Amino acid sequence: MKILYVEDPGLLTTVQDTGRYGYQDKGVPVSGAMDSAALTLGNVLVGNTPGAAALEISVGGFRARFLAATTFAVTGFNPQAFLNGQSVPSWTACGAEPGDVLEVKAGGSGIWHYLCLAGGLDVPVVLGSRSTYLRGRFGGLDGRALRRGDVLAAGPRRRNPLDFLPEALRPSYTDFPTIHVILGPQDDAFLPESIHTFLSAHYQVTPRSDRMGMMLDGPRLQHRRAADIISEGLALGAIQVPGEGLPFVLLADRPTTGGYAKVATVFSLDLPLLVQTAPGRCLQFQSLSLLEARELYLKHVFAFRHFWGLHEQGRT
Repeated sequence: MKILYVEDPGLLTTVQDTGRYGYQDKGVPVSGAMDSAALTLGNVLVGNTPGAAALEISVGGFRARFLAATTFAVTGFNPQAFLNGQSVPSWTACGAEPGDVLEVKAGGSGIWHYLCLAGGLDVPVVLGSRSTYLRGRFGGLDGRALRRGDVLAAGPRRRNPLDFLPEALRPSYTDFPTIHVILGPQDDAFLPESIHTFLSAHYQVTPRSDRMGMMLDGPRLQHRRAADIISEGLALGAIQVPGEGLPFVLLADRPTTGGYAKVATVFSLDLPLLVQTAPGRCLQFQSLSLLEARELYLKHVFAFRHFWGLHEQGRT
């Protein structure tokens, strides 16, 4: 069913889901939403499965007209959404009628906003995912960003929308976040004083940041020897440190392998806080042990599955 006519795509808007897994050994990046929490929770709000395809809107400037009645939710860090010129709340399931015009403008903070539609966006599945990989020119809508005049379709509604979403499930966005990391796998490649610096200094997000990764500026880290290692697989949130000594955090469109020492890896639950930190803003890192990270992650997963189970049973 045709659902949305794009009047203005804004700076950068693409179709994304939770990613393209199982092909990294073939050199295919995972891609997917930069802020996976905002996408999955937005989908839950409108009655979709958590990994359904939605629109990822960078910064704002997006405007579209609904072609059919539907339910939608706008999520992310402080998006400003307007339906027919009237403000609508974010992180809330809202109704739209044919001819209604939705605008998503940049908020005072944050970069990535998500428009989730009941039924999920219906674009071709490529290698198991609907996500757009811009550098490879595949996935999403013809492998490209949205343009003025594009028409998007949605699948059939699967469940009723939610009346509420527990605050505890939402990321705790802030303009100056503390990002938890697990040191390694090559933290021993750095001088001890550099590890101390990494965990105590403030780092600024630079404009040299995109869907592939985030370049940080701040105190430089010193390697014990060279920055190069034998190339190996790259995890989401891995923090490489090239020879110049500045941390580079690998994100959704990261390469599948890399040959620089990695000082740490961002804790998965803090990735939304990281990616929503705009260029020019600062952040700092704090170390977690593997056991601490595992305990926090399992508590979050349990809380989400409990809530999702209640929703499935119609008790939310």
